[in-house]
Amino acid sequence: MQPTFIYHHIKRFKAGAIALALVGVVSTQGWTQKQWSYSDCVEWAKIHNISLQQARLAVENSQIALEAAEAQWQPSLSFSTTQGLTNAPWANGTKTSYSSNYGLNAGWTVWNGGERENTIKRRRMGVSIDELSEASNLNTIELNILSLYINILYTYETIGIQESAAEVSKAQAERAKKLMESGRLSRVDYAQLAAQAQQDQYNVVNAIGNYNSQRMELKRLLELGLTEEISLVPVSWTADDVLAALPDIQESYALTLQCDNELEADRLTVEAAQLDEKIARASGLPSLSLSAGIGTNYFSGGTSWGDQMKRGFNENIGLTVSIPIFDRKSTKTAVAQAKIQSLNADLDRQQRINTLAQEIESLYIDVNSAQARYQAGVEQVASAQLSDELVNAQFEVGLVNTVELLSAHSTLTQARQELLQAKYTTMLGKKQIEYYRTLSVSLP
Repeated sequence: MQPTFIYHHIKRFKAGAIALALVGVVSTQGWTQKQWSYSDCVEWAKIHNISLQQARLAVENSQIALEAAEAQWQPSLSFSTTQGLTNAPWANGTKTSYSSNYGLNAGWTVWNGGERENTIKRRRMGVSIDELSEASNLNTIELNILSLYINILYTYETIGIQESAAEVSKAQAERAKKLMESGRLSRVDYAQLAAQAQQDQYNVVNAIGNYNSQRMELKRLLELGLTEEISLVPVSWTADDVLAALPDIQESYALTLQCDNELEADRLTVEAAQLDEKIARASGLPSLSLSAGIGTNYFSGGTSWGDQMKRGFNENIGLTVSIPIFDRKSTKTAVAQAKIQSLNADLDRQQRINTLAQEIESLYIDVNSAQARYQAGVEQVASAQLSDELVNAQFEVGLVNTVELLSAHSTLTQARQELLQAKYTTMLGKKQIEYYRTLSVSLP
């Protein structure tokens, strides 16, 4: 009963297998549409990525803050007027009177402990830090695009491997069916081969799903809409490209330290924290300010308006010295907090240096390992290919069973997959190292 059940079970899913194969054909047709190169993706992201747009707004905000700080060198000027009406119901004579005052006042801070000068330096440094933060954000996005781009190329080639395996297993199942109908093969053996054909068709669909998932991640990074389609320009790498030697690791590390925008931003953050400390200390120092003004007034019931305005005209000038005596530890607290901020900024810089060292070392380890796996994979694929051809020939004449046939088929597919994975792992690592060294990457 069991062989019969398996046979009918396979027949029942035959239509499903055809549908899955059609899905693979339809899904891979997107590759022939308008194709994006890596540089196309980067240029699009520079304009449309939301996080980059937010980083640009942060730069603009810092520039506005710098302009406000520089404006503190300018004097202030204001005009004021007071219009008043007085009513005295029990007074003798005029019971209601009108008065007005007019004044033009100017003020300028001569010195405030260096706070103004250091604030301008701090704001200017803030602009540089935000510009570096924007550049660092772009670097991260470019690395993410690079990773997704190469992973999409990898998953697309994976579809080809799985489709090739599915075609072979389908042909084996069709051959097994004829052998079963002629009485040379049992139903159980046919069921095993047909089940493998179904599994390989599922693997094709799964590979297409991975491919579409990676494309979705790239679309999200590029802020493309749900209905937008994207396919990439294929990149071809030879065995020489994969096995080419890496540059010296110490040289790569030194170049990475020179090129890294985040590390430079951390260095400026340390200097900015030191300026914050100076600004905090300034609040405990004396300040000197200059003020001047002109004014006049008018009161009803006296001489004419013009005469009063003339006689009431006055000028004043003053110099104010302010010496803080007791500020409830506000200056001391601000200085202590600025020192802590400076120490934290320096620790962030040290941590970034350590992180870059670990990333570079990890990339070199991964690439060297992947290159070794690639070299072994080439031999493994050749061996598995020869074994698969031999087992298939032996199966035709009945010298091996279906288990050995399926094993050879699976070994070949796995060897091809591992070789492809080693190839793309190597090239991704190499391109990442190239980017760390130069902040740019070339894809053929």
